[in-house]
Amino acid sequence: MNASLISLNVGQPRPLAYRGKHVQSSFRKSPVQAAEALWLGEMGLEGDAQADLKNHGGPDKAVCVYPLEHYPYWSARLGRNLSPGAFGENFSTERLLEREVYVGDVYRVGGAVVQVSQPRQPCFKMAARHGVKELAWWVQEIGFTGFYFRCLEPGEVRVGGDIALLERSAPEVTVEEANRVMHHDKRDFAGIERLLAVPELSANWRRAFEKRLRDMGEDAPPRLEGLA
Repeated sequence: MNASLISLNVGQPRPLAYRGKHVQSSFRKSPVQAAEALWLGEMGLEGDAQADLKNHGGPDKAVCVYPLEHYPYWSARLGRNLSPGAFGENFSTERLLEREVYVGDVYRVGGAVVQVSQPRQPCFKMAARHGVKELAWWVQEIGFTGFYFRCLEPGEVRVGGDIALLERSAPEVTVEEANRVMHHDKRDFAGIERLLAVPELSANWRRAFEKRLRDMGEDAPPRLEGLA
């Protein structure tokens, strides 16, 4: 069964309270009307923008995806009702879980073709949005991160459409596995090697893993040193 796009969410930069100050952020996303189609291009969705272009947006992060299956867990843990877009995602989906989605997967969404580039790395703006300072850490620890799409073929997308798998990369590394190696088992040499062997891995994550190998220095197995 194909995955589904349940909510399509966009936002523009505006002040977000954080530690007694305000930062510009587009984390607050609003769902578009069900009948409305939006154009998805290489740099993202029509009507969506990022305030911090150093850490957000760009071709490898054109679309932020978050599974709606995680919402009941967070609603219970935070003690509040949450609606689509609460985690700053552009696509609120069903049947696209981190343990089942692979880096490099290619999907058709409406008239567009997209590809999984990396897991989503939660930042302080998630904590600021919900007023829970530990939230970004909780998301990272439990692995309910969501992930990013790059756009391979622009086109219109709309709520209610299927997200159909077209192609799976090799080697196969799930988003869940990528999170494990990035955040938990940081000295898993074999895991790092598998991720670096995935050509579709985003440039940012590739640089991060290559730097990790350099920092390990002589501890890294000889066959990995050349990847740095």
